[in-house]
Amino acid sequence: MQSRQHRRTWAAGALAAVGALTLAGCGTGFSGGSSDEGGSGGLTSSDDSLSILIGSSGDAETTAVEDAVAAWSEDSGIDAEVSVANDLPQQLSQGFAAGEPADVFYLSTDYLAGYAGNGSLLAYGDELSNADDFYPSLVQNFTYEDDFYCAPKDFSTLSLIINTRLWEEAGLTDADVPATWDELADVAGRLSTDGRVGLGIGAEYQRVGVFLAQAGGGLVNEDGTEAIASSPENLEALEYVQQLITDGSLAFAPALGAGWGGEAFGKELAAMTIEGNWITGGLSADYPDTEYTVAELPAGPAGQGTLQFTNCWGIAADSPNQEGALDLIEYLTSTASQLAFSEAFGPMPSTESAAADWTEANPELAPFLAGADYAQGMPTADGSIDVITDFNAQLETLGDADIEALLESVQSNLEAVVG
Repeated sequence: MQSRQHRRTWAAGALAAVGALTLAGCGTGFSGGSSDEGGSGGLTSSDDSLSILIGSSGDAETTAVEDAVAAWSEDSGIDAEVSVANDLPQQLSQGFAAGEPADVFYLSTDYLAGYAGNGSLLAYGDELSNADDFYPSLVQNFTYEDDFYCAPKDFSTLSLIINTRLWEEAGLTDADVPATWDELADVAGRLSTDGRVGLGIGAEYQRVGVFLAQAGGGLVNEDGTEAIASSPENLEALEYVQQLITDGSLAFAPALGAGWGGEAFGKELAAMTIEGNWITGGLSADYPDTEYTVAELPAGPAGQGTLQFTNCWGIAADSPNQEGALDLIEYLTSTASQLAFSEAFGPMPSTESAAADWTEANPELAPFLAGADYAQGMPTADGSIDVITDFNAQLETLGDADIEALLESVQSNLEAVVG
């Protein structure tokens, strides 16, 4: 196996919000109010400057967004200012509640339904000149009641991360990279020793969920309208994970004394982990000597499956300059801009037209992009984040859990928010 040591700092800018957010405030739609009515397609238009609110992973992301917005501003003649939130969900909520939201902002799938449902968001997706260029699964993530609300700004998927030194020491070769569940169980067992497990992952649906997808399950059906947590497919998936725990070849990061899978992997408490492309930045910063390679996740009974995570560029329904905001977002989601963002801080472009160039520039990370073809998004129903938080608490004891009862609990909670 070829060793690769990737040192690009990366973070998707994705929100790791925990708990419920009270979605305060209600937009007035996009009829314009006091703004001029000269915008195309009914969008408001004015001479007002644009305010952009982002949640940044660090200086690299902040600088990249600021530079891109400044370039657009100079070309368009519209003033625009980027602000970095300390707590993006809270500041978004406060802005909507006060009737003074940012014009443009990062928005995660967790909060789409709540803000769309109370009228705070402009549904502008179909107005985009590049609307057909976004990955269909990402468009689905930001579709609410059949309306495509906002442009996905980038995304990430989960792949299998392998410590190449430990792999070779165990006598494993390229031919042993697991393509099936049976093969994953085999190599995880061979990589497990005293003080180290073969596979260490986060104790959360956001990681364990890949097995649900590979078994043909998930938390909701394809269009997000029905809870399917108690399905036989999910039972099979969690029984598989439970067996790996029982065998001693898989452990959750907290049980290993680590905060997340990347830490367990970097400290060599686990020879493999399941993580997103943000792990490259974490390893570069904290474990720069770790040599690793990235592989697509093995297929389960239903085939390949992974999870994807994304944010979009939201536009406030109350923005007096929606036309300018739309033009800005088309610029920010262009192939050139997204490739520049990727170079600066690592996210994968959300448009299919950028795929070939991104893969050429990042061949060692190609498995992450390959996952776009079979990835599941997170549930987007209002309140689903609370259900997932409860699910995660139960997953911590999966090793000796009554899986049927666990899934029935999740099913009941999901039925209260889905549909």
